[in-house]
Amino acid sequence: MRCSRASRQQLRPRLAPEAISVATRNRSVRTLPCLFDSTDKPGAFSCFSSSNQMMSRSQLKIILLVAVFAASFAFVESSVVVYLRQIYYPEGFSFPLKPALMSHLAVELVREFATIVMLVAVGMIAGKSRWARFSYFLVGFGVWDIFFYVWLKIILNWPASLLDWDILFLIPIPWIGPVLAPVLVSVMMIAGGVLILSKEEREGRFSASALSVIMTLLGSALVLLSFMLDTDAGLRFQYPRPYHYELLLMGMLCYGMAFVQTVRRSGNDGRR
Repeated sequence: MRCSRASRQQLRPRLAPEAISVATRNRSVRTLPCLFDSTDKPGAFSCFSSSNQMMSRSQLKIILLVAVFAASFAFVESSVVVYLRQIYYPEGFSFPLKPALMSHLAVELVREFATIVMLVAVGMIAGKSRWARFSYFLVGFGVWDIFFYVWLKIILNWPASLLDWDILFLIPIPWIGPVLAPVLVSVMMIAGGVLILSKEEREGRFSASALSVIMTLLGSALVLLSFMLDTDAGLRFQYPRPYHYELLLMGMLCYGMAFVQTVRRSGNDGRR
């Protein structure tokens, strides 16, 4: 049975040229047709710009897995600290610091270095590009550091507040400061890592501006200085002097400026 020309046209599915945005190499925006007609059933199919999505489900899944690993590994780290405090601070951790056996100190230094190596390795495995690997490292380190204190709070009910002092790191010299400081830095690390990942996925690549790099390096130098400035407390087992919150604040402001610069650069690139 032959179909008339009009019948064949009725049976042929209609393809309406709804447009979706596709990012090209030069980051301009072009349109391609959608393969479904939404005129008959409004809302049945939607075509939208990929730039409106912060990141894909697969990207979020990888971030979640990195975060789960970091939080789990933080429990291992906090468990070690529980045992060390039972040895050196059975009455409860407090300053001034107590001298440790050289054998224990050597193991601690290697353990901290191994921790960084593991977090770097996770970033290398999770990311495909240089910036993605760095971003996953930032996310992993931030989650690990925050959950380190979460687990200590659950196990030892310590710290009593975010203003309690702690030994933050031992390489190259002891870092000391209130718990609040590394927690704030970790939050900024997580935010920065997620921002870079979302920008790279939306635009296909990421390039940091000179200003954002300078502000990030300056902020890191100020924060590290606030941790390592009191060498008497860190190396000579004395009571710590008041913490330099002004250095922490300036460091956070530098991080914030770098963050805003990256967001604005992303928006300007998207409008080109």
